[in-house]
Order: sequence, then structure tokens, then C-alpha cells
Amino acid sequence: MAIANDTVYYDPYDVDIVTDPYPVYARLRDEAPIYHNGRYDFWALSRHADVDAALSDWETFSNSRSDILELIKSDFDMPGGVMMFQDPPAHTHLRGLMSRVFTPRRMAEIEDQIRRYCVGCLDPLVGSGGFDIIAELASMMPMRVIGMLLGIPESEQVSVRDANDANLRTKPGTPMKVADPDRIADGRIYADYVEWRSHNPSDDLMTALLNVEFVDSGGVSRKLSRQEVLHYTQVVAGAGNETTGRLIGWLAKVLAEHPDQRRAICNDRSLLNRAIDETLRFEPTGPHVGRYVLKDFECYGTTVPAGSAMLLLFGAANRDPRRYDDPDSFNIHRDTISHLTFGKGVHYCLGANLARLEGRVALDELLNRFPEWDIDYANAKLTPTSTVRGWERLPIVLP
Repeated sequence: MAIANDTVYYDPYDVDIVTDPYPVYARLRDEAPIYHNGRYDFWALSRHADVDAALSDWETFSNSRSDILELIKSDFDMPGGVMMFQDPPAHTHLRGLMSRVFTPRRMAEIEDQIRRYCVGCLDPLVGSGGFDIIAELASMMPMRVIGMLLGIPESEQVSVRDANDANLRTKPGTPMKVADPDRIADGRIYADYVEWRSHNPSDDLMTALLNVEFVDSGGVSRKLSRQEVLHYTQVVAGAGNETTGRLIGWLAKVLAEHPDQRRAICNDRSLLNRAIDETLRFEPTGPHVGRYVLKDFECYGTTVPAGSAMLLLFGAANRDPRRYDDPDSFNIHRDTISHLTFGKGVHYCLGANLARLEGRVALDELLNRFPEWDIDYANAKLTPTSTVRGWERLPIVLP
């Protein structure tokens, strides 16, 4: 049911649309720049200027019911004290605290560990006829990196990743089943590590969270409570896991389809960062975010009532010809490579630099060993989730 009665139909759960959403995105931008889906009762903005403006307007488009459509639409109350369920001023305070422990220095220190991990994954594959880049690298690496950051023992990282992923998994064609949002954010799977780390401090994010001192909104100087540390840990682990793995898959696919650009990057590694950002524009790992509309919003002669759910379609905005020249072409040589995939403003993705770092190192090491590859499309498979878009299987074929 892609299109009925010549009116454009958009549905984030429709498997056919999600497989190739771009024709529908183009129709939304042209025919229904403010769109209402009656079946699931949500609104959507698709033009770059509108999505950009909405991301900056947290007083209208609120994060207070999270950025996941199913949670926004649910009957649950959102848990307190969780950064991803808040707006300023509480959000500003929590985010400021997080940025104190999520520093560029910490990112730089972890680069060598990430590189060693990539080398360990890819070296055994040299001389093979090909491999599934998701199974061999993309599905494992982000959780390993989060584990390195948080100080979670390597032996526990896979079970932690699987528990995280299960929270975001959906049946194809259906909304995500909404469990209590407390569970999505409570971090209980980390409770044992936090307790252990409190007696065994190290140079990691968890130790930093346990020790950071700050003045809270009540003017009291204190440390984070144990529950707050768990919330933060969950935010870091959940946010950095699925999306970064999807980025590595898209890099492999898009560069297989643009071999001239792949060779250019192989010959000039200063192009790596451009490749990451153009891929994030061209195939965003998170194709949309949700917002809760706090007050009536007028747009293109339509009133979106307060209390509505709004989807901001990054995938559509990133290919808006009103903003980009030749937007449906992948081009690492663009004059200005920009995108909305990490959001903007007060809710700009805290892990953006980490995601870029992981993507850059993974691509660098891939090219060091395999300058040429193709995709085995017959055995490739997109993953069924309503929050991220990427590959569950992506076999690459080596010459």
C-alpha cells in the first residue's frame, strides 16, 4: 500500500517504503510538506528548512516524551532525570555534565583501541573471497567501543549489546512494542558493573560519572546518584550502538556502488571525513526523529494541534533540492558537505564525534586491506526497526 488515490502515503513501518524511501520523500517535499498519517496519527515535516527550524525550536517540538514515535504516542509517563526525555533547562544541566566526561581528549585516546579492534577483525579475512561486513565488524564494533569507554569487561559486551538491541527491535511492518520507558532508560543491565567500578576505579567514562561533582538545579553541590549514573550509562550505550554499526554498513554499500570515489579515498585518506559525512547525508542511519508538539503549530496553511506527534524526516531533508545541488547523487567532492543526521541545537547528538571516529577508522582499515569490493545483493538484508535504517546482512565480495 505505497500510494492510494494519487495522494502521497508515507509510513515508517511499511517495508516497501523503507526499502527505498526516497521517491516517497520527494513526493512529500513537493506535494505534502506538512503531512498527516491518519492510520498512526502522526505528522511529518520533510523539507530541509522546516526540519532544520523544528530542531532548533524545542519550545514547540519537545523531547519530553523522547524522540521515538512509539513512546511519544504511548500512554506511559516518561521517567524523570533522563537526558533524552528532557528539554531545557533540565536538559541543559544534564547535557553539560555529560559533555564534561565525553571529552575530545577521551575520544582521541580511544582511537588507538578502536584501530586495534578493527585490525583484529579484518586481518583474518585477508585472502578470503569475501565476508559479511555486518557480522564481522559492524555489529560488534560499536558495543566494543562503548565497552572501552565505559570500562565494561570484554566478556560481557556481547550480552549487553543484545539486551540493548532487543529494546529497539521491531517486527517488519509494525510499530515497536512499547515497554515501560523506564526500562529503556533505567540502565539496570549495567548495575553490577557500576557497583564493581565504584570499588575499582579506572580511567573510563563510568568512573568519571561516579566521581563528577556538580551543582544541581537546586543549588546543591553533589555527585550523581547511582540511579543517575545508570541512566547516563544507558543513554551512552543505547545511542552509540545500533546507529554506528549501520553507518559502517552504508559506507561499504555506497562505496561499492561508487568505485571511483572509493579509489579517490584509498589514494587520499584526507577524504575519509568527507566520505563519512556524505554517507550520513546520503543514507542516514536514523532516517527520522520524533517530537511531541507542545503548542499549536501553523505550517503551509495547516494547524498541527498541541499534543500531536511529529516526525522530522532527516532522510527527506538531507536530499532536498532546495538545499543541495544534485541531492540524489553521492558526491564526496561537494563544496559543502552538511546534513541533519545528528540533529541540531540543544539535542545535537552527543555521540556524533564518536560515530565519525568509528566510521573513519573502520573505513581506513578496510581500505588498507581491501581497496576493491562488490556487494552480494542476493544475500543482503535490511534490518527491521522503526528507529534506524541499515543492513542486517551485507556480504561483500572481494576480487
